[in-house]
Formats: sequence, C-alpha cells, structure tokens
Amino acid sequence: MNCDVCKEKEANVFFTQIINGQVQKVNLCEECSKQKGVTDPTGYALAELLLGMGTESATAEEEKTEVTCARCGFSQADFKRVGRLGCAECYTIFREEVTALLKNIHKDVRHVGKMPPKVAASVAGSRLETLKRDLSKAITEEDFENAARLRDEINHLSEGAPPSEERAP
Repeated sequence: MNCDVCKEKEANVFFTQIINGQVQKVNLCEECSKQKGVTDPTGYALAELLLGMGTESATAEEEKTEVTCARCGFSQADFKRVGRLGCAECYTIFREEVTALLKNIHKDVRHVGKMPPKVAASVAGSRLETLKRDLSKAITEEDFENAARLRDEINHLSEGAPPSEERAP
C-alpha cells in the first residue's frame, strides 16, 4: 500500500482519526509522517498502557528475553511501534497480552453483541427444536431435573428472551 501523500513510497504509518463520528484513515510513509508530525510518540501511549509495555515497566532483563513470533519475527516492541500484530501466529504467541488488551477495552474476550433479526430467528428456531428433542429424551430417561431446566429454557426462548447462559455442555 502506497503513501496517501507522496503516492510513491510504501506506507508504514497508519493514522486513524474520528471527527464528528466520521472515520478518516491516512496511510503514510515514514518520511511523510515525520513531515506531517504524525510520529508523535504519545500516540502510542494507549497501546503501551493497555499492554503494560510502558518504558518505565520494562527492565533490561525483560528486553533481553522479549518473546518474538517464530513465523514473522514480530515482537511486543514491534506491536507497540506499529499498533498491530504481524501475522496470524502472533495471536497465539501473544495470547496473554492480546487477551488482557481485549478485556481492558471491551470488558470481555467473547463477543455477545446483537444478530440481524433474520439470523437470530433462524438460530432461535434451530435451538428450540434441539431443546425440544433434548426435553423429550430427558423425560424418557426420567432425568426430571434436566427436563425442568430444558422446559424453562424453551419457555424463555419461546417468549423471545435470549437463552440462559447456565447451560450444561
């Protein structure tokens, strides 16, 4: 991807800004980013803070034993500098750091957002059929405790409420 300013050199500084709810992205080469003043080190303070990689917390010993991705050679310092990971393998190598970052930003590592109405209805219908089959089986096996739980979940789902989070695997 070429620089948006000079259109010649490869972009390696990616600047995203939100103004009045509108996202604006600019891709710059290192030279153009310096000319525009985008390389301000305070811009990376958030990533450093969230990942606990601030310079004051890094010791000389930690820097010597810094973990790097075997596939692409990316390190925590690279993430701090660039603001993203190098390859898919980095997510495994830096799992703890990425998990901590997601928990700090989103409060959880599992997405529990909304679904489009048609998809939600389809998933609910499929789930309802499965629950009814499981209920019938539980009654046949005289597993009444499980049958009661399944009945309650069927009732919740039938009323349009999201299914209970306390499901047995």
